[in-house]
Amino acid sequence: MSDDSVSLIYASHVLEHFGRYAYKAVLKEWFRVLRPGGVLRLSVPDFAACAAIYYEHGLADGLSGLVGLIIGGQRNEHDFHKMIFDEDFLRRDLLEVGFREVRRWDWRTTEHNNIDDYSQAYLPHLNKEQGRLMSLNLEAMK
Repeated sequence: MSDDSVSLIYASHVLEHFGRYAYKAVLKEWFRVLRPGGVLRLSVPDFAACAAIYYEHGLADGLSGLVGLIIGGQRNEHDFHKMIFDEDFLRRDLLEVGFREVRRWDWRTTEHNNIDDYSQAYLPHLNKEQGRLMSLNLEAMK
């Protein structure tokens, strides 16, 4: 893909599949192809939310929720999480790569809010009204 050629990149629960020494190269590649003013819209498991749930309830939900958010579903060789993120950590890396602004985004207000993907991951599962959002949703502007 050409430099400065894309206006929006949406990656829902993708970045955590790259290892601790590889994910920054992915961020740099996404930055390279975004045009000035373009948006990188990311969604990753929120490690801070996972830690809070663990602190409150342990692994009470077993393999159905918290474990999968942290280590992936492990249904095939590509379904493993290799990295964890919280807001401060990911924000710092996005700014370091060159993005000028980073902010949270709400899945309810996007043009793709009708797509029920992991940006809408809640615990208890599917409880979008009283549950806790387990996805860290950040937008970075080039």
